[in-house]
Amino acid sequence: MKILYISPENTVGTLTLWKKEHEARGNICRTVTFFKSPKKFEEDICLNLPFNFTKSWLSKIRNFIYKLYRGEEGYFKSKEGYPPVRKPEGVFDSAFFKLKDWLWLPKVIKAIEEYNLYDFDVIHFESGSDFLKDEFFVKELHQRGKKIIAHYHGEDLRASGVMPNMDSLSHLNLTNEVDLLEKHPNIEYLFLPFDTSQFSPTENINNMIRVSHAPTNRFYKGSDFIISICEKLEQEKLIQFDLIENVSHKEALERKAKSDIFIDQIGDRGGWGYGMNSVEALAMGICTLTEMNKTYQSFIPKHPFINVNQNNFENALRDLLDKPNKIKNKGRDAREWVVQNHDIKQVSKKLYSYYKTLGLS
Repeated sequence: MKILYISPENTVGTLTLWKKEHEARGNICRTVTFFKSPKKFEEDICLNLPFNFTKSWLSKIRNFIYKLYRGEEGYFKSKEGYPPVRKPEGVFDSAFFKLKDWLWLPKVIKAIEEYNLYDFDVIHFESGSDFLKDEFFVKELHQRGKKIIAHYHGEDLRASGVMPNMDSLSHLNLTNEVDLLEKHPNIEYLFLPFDTSQFSPTENINNMIRVSHAPTNRFYKGSDFIISICEKLEQEKLIQFDLIENVSHKEALERKAKSDIFIDQIGDRGGWGYGMNSVEALAMGICTLTEMNKTYQSFIPKHPFINVNQNNFENALRDLLDKPNKIKNKGRDAREWVVQNHDIKQVSKKLYSYYKTLGLS
């Protein structure tokens, strides 16, 4: 079987992980990204297209423009719809998309021809994104009888929405985020895959408890509040606080591994519960705090997280500082749980069961 992944970027390294897993199962797998990973994850076929909105200055410009359309929350404001639909929201938006597609088209056509991108059996569109807004590629795949999978993450449905043809032609929609199950009438859940074998946790606790937080986007993670509490505790000489931000993924992992407690997020701005940041921490056997709303707790009731919110976060953290054994025990539970649910071998079994329903083997 020949498997193709198309994605704006290799965001948290999962494209590399899936490529290795598919190949280990005896299949051919290629990945195509629009932009280089800002965290320097491995690339396969990278098109290096212009207008890379993973760059902070471009992201800020986009958010400023979207404030004209959506109000103060700008690009971060969730769109309405079930599912929300991706479309221009104004004259500037429309003109920009046309310019972008015009610039992208020659590189996209070259890649399709050079790498025979129509010659795959199943195509995963990460973020539910075709190359261009006219969706010519997914329409041609459909004409050729290929299996099409749209995999939505975070803001893909919240802030952007589905591409109309992608949504009507996909044979399977997937997500790793529970809140997105309520954004689409026909979507399946898949735990975020991770290679848990790369870490060997230790149960040692630092003399001064080390607490870390690693936001990619402070707004989404409720970071200003988290940082204010952690800096307060650090000033009281109760913890050592490590704000892991704007560094390579390698350095982020090295610093995270030295932590006793990891804090993912407060609030549901960037999705419910947790993401790869937490998966990494759990695999390291680190006691992890995040906000888990009632729906999420019902979905995975036996999770290992310490559930916090803006009202109880400081007290929960202070309570842990007085109970080092609880920190150790929660870390041990975290490791066991993440291996059972997020390890790539477990997640791939579920994906291949989906493949079977599509007539793939």
